[in-house]
Amino acid sequence: MGLSPGTRTPTDERGSQSPQSVTRVIRILEALCTSPGPMSLADLARTLSAPKSSLAALLRGLAEEGFVMAADGAWQLGPGAFGLSSALLEARRRLQSSDLVREGMRRLAERCGETVLFGVGDEDGETLTYVDVIESQKTVRFIVPVGDRRPLYSTAGGRALLAAGSEADLRRYLERVKPEAFTTETLTGKRALVEAIATARAAGVAQTIDQASEGVTGTAAAIRDAAGTVLGALIVAAPSLRLQDRLHELERLVRDEAATISRSLGYRAPA
Repeated sequence: MGLSPGTRTPTDERGSQSPQSVTRVIRILEALCTSPGPMSLADLARTLSAPKSSLAALLRGLAEEGFVMAADGAWQLGPGAFGLSSALLEARRRLQSSDLVREGMRRLAERCGETVLFGVGDEDGETLTYVDVIESQKTVRFIVPVGDRRPLYSTAGGRALLAAGSEADLRRYLERVKPEAFTTETLTGKRALVEAIATARAAGVAQTIDQASEGVTGTAAAIRDAAGTVLGALIVAAPSLRLQDRLHELERLVRDEAATISRSLGYRAPA
C-alpha cells in the first residue's frame, strides 16, 4: 500500500533528523536495492521492524530528493539513487586507483632510492600538479610539496603526458603555449619541443635534465587505466650530478613500473 502526500508534523520533523532515522534511511535504500520488485509500506515496515509512521516520513523525504518513487501503491528506487550509486562506484574506482599508484610509487622509490612523484595534468591543459610524493631518504634530494604546479613543456612528467596524447592535442598545445626559460638549458623553441616529445613517445618515457630547475633530472612515464585514459605521470626526480651514470637505468625502472601500475589498473597495451 502506497503513501499519499500529507502534512509533516513536528514529530515527523524531529524523527527525520535523529541518528536512528539516518540508519533507517540507509536500511530503506538497502531493502529496495535487494528487493526483486517494488515494496509496499507494510513490507518495508515488516522487513525493517520499524513503525509505518516513521518510515512514511522518511519515504516522503527520499521521494522529494528523487531517491525513491511510488510504483503502483509501493516503493522502488528512483533516479537519484542510481545517480548516487554511479558516483559511489566512481569514487571507489578513484580510491582503488590511488592505492595501486601509491603502491607502485613505493616499489619504484625502493628500487631507485630517489624521490618519486605522481603528477596529473591540470584542466588548463598547460600545467601539471604533483598530487603525491615519496621523498628520497638521501641527504641531498629533490623536494617538492604536494600541490606544486609546473609547466608541461619543461618537466619530464609534463612531456610524458604530452607524448601520451594525440598529435592533434600536442599541436593545439604548442599553438597556445609561450615557453619561457627557467634555466640556461630549458627548451623554448617549439621545433625542439616537438622533437623531444617525439623521442619520449617512441621511448615510452620522458627525461629532462636541468630543464625546470637547475641541477635536477626528471624521468617520467604515463599511467593509464583500463579504458586507456591517461591518469597521470609517474616521475623520478633527483640531483643531476648523482644521475649521470644512471640515466638509462632510470628510464627502464620508470617505464617498467608505469607499465606494471597500468596493468594493475586493467590497461592492456594494443598488440
